[in-house]
Amino acid sequence: MDQLSFLDKVKTIGEVLTGKDDAVTSASGQTSAGQGSAGKQGSAGKQGAAETAGAARRAAFTPPKVKIPGAKVGRVLDGGVPAGDPATAWQRRRDSYRLVSPLNTKKFTIVVVGTGLAGAGAAAALGELGYNVHAVTYHDAPRRAHSVAAQGGVNAARARKVDGDSLLRFVTDTVKGGDFRAREAEAFRLGEESVRVIDHMNAIGTPFAREYGGTLATRSFGGVQVSRTYYSRGMTGQQLQLSSSQALQRQIKAGRVKMHIRSEMLELIMEDGVARGVVIRDLVTGEISAIPAHAVILATGGYGSVYFQSTLALNSNASAAWRAHKRGAYLAHASFVQFHPTGLPVNSQWQSKTILMSESLRNDGRIWVPKDANDVREPNDIPESERDYYLERKYPAFGNLTPRDIASRAATERINAGHGVGPLKNSVYLDFSDALRAHGKETIKERYGNLFDMYTHATGENPYEVPMRIAPSAHFTMGGLWSDFDQMTSIPGLFVGGESGWAYHGANRLGANSLLSACVDGWFTLPFSVPNYLADHLGEELPGPDSPAVQEAIARVEQRTQRLMSIGGTRGPQQFHRELGEIMYEGCGVGRTEESLTKALGEVRRLQGEFWEDLSVPGGSAQVNQTLEKAGRVADFLELSELMCIDALDREESAGAHFRFEYQDDGEAKRNDAEWAFASAWESHPDGTFTRHMEPLEFTAVPLATRSYS
Repeated sequence: MDQLSFLDKVKTIGEVLTGKDDAVTSASGQTSAGQGSAGKQGSAGKQGAAETAGAARRAAFTPPKVKIPGAKVGRVLDGGVPAGDPATAWQRRRDSYRLVSPLNTKKFTIVVVGTGLAGAGAAAALGELGYNVHAVTYHDAPRRAHSVAAQGGVNAARARKVDGDSLLRFVTDTVKGGDFRAREAEAFRLGEESVRVIDHMNAIGTPFAREYGGTLATRSFGGVQVSRTYYSRGMTGQQLQLSSSQALQRQIKAGRVKMHIRSEMLELIMEDGVARGVVIRDLVTGEISAIPAHAVILATGGYGSVYFQSTLALNSNASAAWRAHKRGAYLAHASFVQFHPTGLPVNSQWQSKTILMSESLRNDGRIWVPKDANDVREPNDIPESERDYYLERKYPAFGNLTPRDIASRAATERINAGHGVGPLKNSVYLDFSDALRAHGKETIKERYGNLFDMYTHATGENPYEVPMRIAPSAHFTMGGLWSDFDQMTSIPGLFVGGESGWAYHGANRLGANSLLSACVDGWFTLPFSVPNYLADHLGEELPGPDSPAVQEAIARVEQRTQRLMSIGGTRGPQQFHRELGEIMYEGCGVGRTEESLTKALGEVRRLQGEFWEDLSVPGGSAQVNQTLEKAGRVADFLELSELMCIDALDREESAGAHFRFEYQDDGEAKRNDAEWAFASAWESHPDGTFTRHMEPLEFTAVPLATRSYS
């Protein structure tokens, strides 16, 4: 490659060459979603009067080779971001969207899979607009979705305090926190809509914490130096979820949303390359049925459960997104996984999950380990001079509120160096003694009382008297289904929202941006972009129950179910999942190397073979069968983990949470912007091979720079 990086070339060519976005085709020749192709399939990609620099980017981009056997370089993608100032890209795009008349909305059917913050918001908003909406969840009720577990808060660029906050500072923090591996324009959308999110969620019932005078209270989270996180004590996700669920229930009662509870999406219905509905299995009766639709929204969360022991609920899974991926939806940044620095440590091999302690605790808690690796004294017996407050030492500007990827790596380094604490020496201390002395127990209890109670119930220890013990734990996936600026995937008619997507967080998500991105997608993006797509499909008939598209999709589900049931092996899916988690933590965890990833890839492929030869699923499929449910999800995890290892091996740089030990600068991630400043969007093929498609990333408002938090 010559001296100019491809980003420099993009800017140079983009100044003299801009044109309307071209269609981007997959390796099979199918027109991808939202890429401006003529005709109805590419309708969501039309930019109207707004032009994009897509042609310039593709002309300038020289992709690095794929060195992994069975994988190859694919096509250059364009995300459909309008050319020009990224700060106004979303407003200009939204203003160009076509509308559907209120007289015609009832003629369209939309399926929303998942009822967390993104799914419930989208279903409620689209129902309010008059569309016929089907909402699908495998939970007993929509409010049981995993968004309810989020604790700390939701960010907003309201800049209501005199602390120097602004929209640009929000964008800078988000782009920098993600180590420049996300779309800059998406960060602007996130910040712009964040103000509406707080106002809207407050209006529909979320009881945000307030100051004495009645104004909304805020606090700080990692990776920022301002106070922009709005919260509901230590249960922000729960309160946001309850508010969204109430809005959804209103639409259910009005007859505009049909709720499918205890139902799991197992297949995507495709007709002429377009998403036309989903196939679901009733988890009580085992009945398999189809829901045809004009558009499908997947808002089913992330895939952190691939690691077995994670902060996610035990039934959290990636099957809906993986089914879509197998049908042609590209998966972006598969290896970008966040390990939360304040999880509770694993204390037993029989432990099935970890427990998350909110990042908000790092506002008042100080993280440390004994300076002497052989120190076995109780924490309160170790004097201040013999404690290593390693985050404050290494990153004085941010201290204990460094971004999560940095805090987790630092904790892992201290633990691996022998300074870990606790029975298994696998944790570090989070100490509130200074805050308790400064503010008093009642103040700390008011701020974190429910979190302290949770810790006591989980460990039997009193954090008011002794430091908490914390450790990095698999938590959030920045990777997800690739989508364009309209949130449409590479399959026309298939949209994505929340953690199922990829675009906002880059290689590392900032704390409190997860609830924000889910609310932005559900309430303020998809209700605009989905109608824009549907505007060209008025009058189209849905595939009937006997149509080839529906029958083929149902047949695939039935055949896969029968295959899982008929193996007749000796090991249950839980055993395979546990072993997979151990492989992934070891080989594709907080830190990776070419050697560890190559080994993990081989072990994952070995485990795949053993799974399909020795799986045991008792009972039948026409009844409640949680082992069958688990088996299907683990089968998907096994395939997904293979792609995660391939993506991590392929990306020869360190960026955010993707930390390759070969690419570092004194323990800090060392990016290679000249070659890797793009999003990898992977396509899986039936023959077991993979294609890496690429979307170049540009940064104008926040120039590319090495992250520094010291």
